[in-house]
Amino acid sequence: MPGFSFAAMSELTEKLASLQQRLARALETAGDERALEEARAVYLGRSGDVAAIRRSIGRLPAQERPLAGKEINDAVAAMEALLERKREEIASRAIDTALSERIDVTFPAPEPRLGSIHPVRRVIEDACAYFERHGFAVVLGPEVEPDYYNFDALNIPPEHPAREGFDSFWVDETLLLRPHTSPMQIRTMQLHRPPIAIVAPGKCYRRDAVDARHHFQFHQIEGLLVAEGVHFGHLKGMLTGLCRALLGPYQNVRFRPSFFPFTEPSAEVDTTCPKCGGGAAACAMCGGSGWIELGGAGMVHPNVLREVGYDPKRLSGWAFGFGAERLALARYEVDDVRRFIDSDPDLLEQLA
Repeated sequence: MPGFSFAAMSELTEKLASLQQRLARALETAGDERALEEARAVYLGRSGDVAAIRRSIGRLPAQERPLAGKEINDAVAAMEALLERKREEIASRAIDTALSERIDVTFPAPEPRLGSIHPVRRVIEDACAYFERHGFAVVLGPEVEPDYYNFDALNIPPEHPAREGFDSFWVDETLLLRPHTSPMQIRTMQLHRPPIAIVAPGKCYRRDAVDARHHFQFHQIEGLLVAEGVHFGHLKGMLTGLCRALLGPYQNVRFRPSFFPFTEPSAEVDTTCPKCGGGAAACAMCGGSGWIELGGAGMVHPNVLREVGYDPKRLSGWAFGFGAERLALARYEVDDVRRFIDSDPDLLEQLA
């Protein structure tokens, strides 16, 4: 090739090959990152051997410089590959050393930390299990319901003042997030003929101000029994048994007269404060009353039975609705429902 200096290029190639060999020998004895960096600086640093060779190609004829530059770049790439392989080797050796010093690979591994069932979920499952043992079926339903199932069929017509007590989240003019699980009473009775024995757990939503006893989203456990000869004594016995199954064998239950449009007679249900046992005037959990309110209950209103095609002269039934968080407060002696949703790992692990 005219104008190409074979002597100059041969000399450049030999110099670069010699540098690669010297670098390879230097890396054989490099045992850490510091030695590796020192070798890199000698050969590839700003003042290193390769930099000196780059400066010398200016003395070559112009037509030879591109090929010379390529030769140098190829050599630099090969030398950097040597450095990288040595760096990986040093890193791998460091990991092996650390493992051998700190971990006995023959020792059994620690058991992994597993999650647990949330306290409110545990209360719901245990309550449902209690009713299942007594022949009840567990039913689930939609969280968005028409106002017919939430109100009309439960003896709460549009003009009824009781609707004001359910400050609800409306999706449109007729659909809303259910404020209670009572719609499952109507749905179940419309689909099945008596006898009916169900428990319906689920999420509910109301525009309640958030405090230690209330939240805009909560869980309710609904129960319904309809058959011939059902009376209030059955209701008292089942709810007393539920409280003792969940909270302990010494729980007492009281029924205070109340009003609900879908039951008659109606009652508010309380259970003995598990923290003070009903005897401490300064108890922070029950406010000194000795009782914890759980929810409402009563005998199914005849209008509700008529709505689903049942004969109230032949059939009777009872229903109740308890807040699962209220039961959890009593069971775990927690003083604020917000603590169940604060995702406090220490509290949840303790309750588990």
